[in-house]
Amino acid sequence: MNKITLIGNLTANPELRSTPSGVSVCTFTIAVNRRFANADGDRQTDFFRINAWRGLADTCARYLEKGKKVAVIGELQARQYNAKDGTTRMSLDVSADEVEFLSPKSADSATVSGGQITPDQDNAENWPEVGSDDLPF
Repeated sequence: MNKITLIGNLTANPELRSTPSGVSVCTFTIAVNRRFANADGDRQTDFFRINAWRGLADTCARYLEKGKKVAVIGELQARQYNAKDGTTRMSLDVSADEVEFLSPKSADSATVSGGQITPDQDNAENWPEVGSDDLPF
């Protein structure tokens, strides 16, 4: 099984482009802090390149910007390419299946999966008041 879950902040604004066949792809990089500090007390940061496709790409390009916090669930993909100096290099990218916007836009947050936006169900402000008389037990 190839599944990765990351939470981090965008290091730059996302880039939206299309394949020759017209499929949208949005690329952005997130900085993810490691859970533990090193011997000097410093936390190291890892950087992950994220690729979102089709409707998810369009939504990410529209709503994300540098500094926003996101959660990404996807697959880790290795790719090879030839550098300008002629050497073969390897890169690890994440192909996003889901992107959840964690930075509040005022009081809103949303989950994006396959290009569909759904309200965050954990946002307590949107839940109705329930009294003890309303409970069935």
